[in-house]
Amino acid sequence: MPVYRYPNIHASEVTPEKVWMERRQWMKAAGAVMATAPLGVGSALAATPTSTASLTALPGQKSRYVLMEPSTPEKDVVSYNNFYEFGLDKSDPARYAHRLQTRPWTVRVEGEVAKPQTFDIDALLKLAPMEDRIYRMRCVEGWSMVIPWVGYSLSHLLNQVQPTGNAKYVVFETALQPENMPGVKSRVIEWPFTEGLRMDEAMHPLTLLGFGLYGKVLPNQNGAPIRLVVPWKYGFKSAKSLVTIRVVQEQPMSSWMKSAPREYGFYANVNPEVSHPRWSQATERRIGEDGLFAPKRKTLMFNGYANEVASLYQGMDLRVNY
Repeated sequence: MPVYRYPNIHASEVTPEKVWMERRQWMKAAGAVMATAPLGVGSALAATPTSTASLTALPGQKSRYVLMEPSTPEKDVVSYNNFYEFGLDKSDPARYAHRLQTRPWTVRVEGEVAKPQTFDIDALLKLAPMEDRIYRMRCVEGWSMVIPWVGYSLSHLLNQVQPTGNAKYVVFETALQPENMPGVKSRVIEWPFTEGLRMDEAMHPLTLLGFGLYGKVLPNQNGAPIRLVVPWKYGFKSAKSLVTIRVVQEQPMSSWMKSAPREYGFYANVNPEVSHPRWSQATERRIGEDGLFAPKRKTLMFNGYANEVASLYQGMDLRVNY
C-alpha cells in the first residue's frame, strides 16, 4: 500500500463548524400506513414527512458493506445538511424541506440505453432487494459522518435499461420545485442541480441508490424519495431527490464545475493530498463527536475505500483529475 503524507494544518485553514441542534417542529406524516412492507413504504413517501419519528420503517437485508465504526447520531444527520435547494445554511434543509412534494414521483432513465424507461417510485422500491449499508461520508468543508443507509446498488437500475456501447458517463439531475424550494432563488449554482459519474464508477457495487437511512424512509432534508450515495467521493457528488438519470457518451459538466471550476472537478475523489483552494483536506472532524472540540482525524484516501475503488483510477493523476 502507498504511504500518504499529510501536511501540517494551521487552525486558520479550516472553516469553523457548528452542529445545529435546534430544529423546528416538523410536520407529521398524514395518512395511514398499510401493514405490508411495499405498501407501507409507499404510504410513508406519499405523506412527505420530515420528522424522523413519523417515518415508516424501511427494512433491508444485511450487507457486506458495513463499517465497524459507531454511526453518527441520527439527530445530527437529519439536522446538519447541504441541500442548497432549501438554503445555504446547514440548518435550512431541516427547516424548509417539509415543502418538498415527493408524490407523485418518477425517475426517467434515458440517453445511450437500449430500453429508456420512466420508473414510478413504487417500482423502484421493488426493483432489487434493499440492503442495510453503513458508509463513511466526507464533506468538502472538512466534516464527516458515518451513516446507515438503506438501498441497493445503482447497477441494478442501469442494467434494466441496458446501456449501449456508447455509454461512457452517467448524469444525475435533481428535482426543481421553485414554489417549494426557497434556495433556488439564489444564483450560487445553475438549477436544476446536476452531477455525473464515469460509467464504471456508476456500476461499482458501492454506488448506492438510497431510499432510506437508520432503517426508515429518507427524510425530505436528506434527499427523499431517492438519492445517490457515492461514499469514496465528496458529498456533493451524491445527488439528492433524483428525477432524471441520463447515460451519455461525453464527460458532462456538473453544476459545481460550472459555478466554481477552480474548486470543483469532475471526479471529486476524497484525496487528502490535494487541498481545496481555501482550506486543507488532510484532516476532518466527525460530526457528533463533541462539536467544535472534536479531535481532528486524518482523512483517508478515497475516504477509506481505497481497497475497493483505487483500481478504477490506475494510471491517473489524481492531482490533475480532482
